[in-house]
Amino acid sequence: MSTSYEIEVSVERNRAWVQADIARAVRATLQREGCQRATLSVAVVDDTTIAELHERYLGIDEPTDVLSFDLADAPGDGSVDGQIVVSSTTATREAKERGIPVRHELLRYVIHGTLHLLGYSDATPTEAEIMHSLEDELIAVTTNGGPKTEKG
Repeated sequence: MSTSYEIEVSVERNRAWVQADIARAVRATLQREGCQRATLSVAVVDDTTIAELHERYLGIDEPTDVLSFDLADAPGDGSVDGQIVVSSTTATREAKERGIPVRHELLRYVIHGTLHLLGYSDATPTEAEIMHSLEDELIAVTTNGGPKTEKG
């Protein structure tokens, strides 16, 4: 069976490499999980914008790293339809603190949001560890190795 992925990426500044990396990360995540059909949009925004969305949709008045919105008409039908919003401001800050490339941190957020749309949860420590391991694996695939260790 063939796959069909529609992935739209918007970045606050026109950086083609960011768009290509994000689309590659989303595609790798969908393929790894055996998803056959997906229509996703990914927006890279600043902390102000993501804080507004966080407040509007979850009632939390502060920035966050990633928000995902499931837009599927028939959840569980094997396809994914959704929106992912990630904060480049948070990614820059966190990457600096952890001593890793901003690119890798931003891709972690995109992969994390995609995994949520695929049905993964991080509500418990065990679930969070599963997601984190998948994120590490997919960052490595997407970036030809990815970060092996972090400072701290």
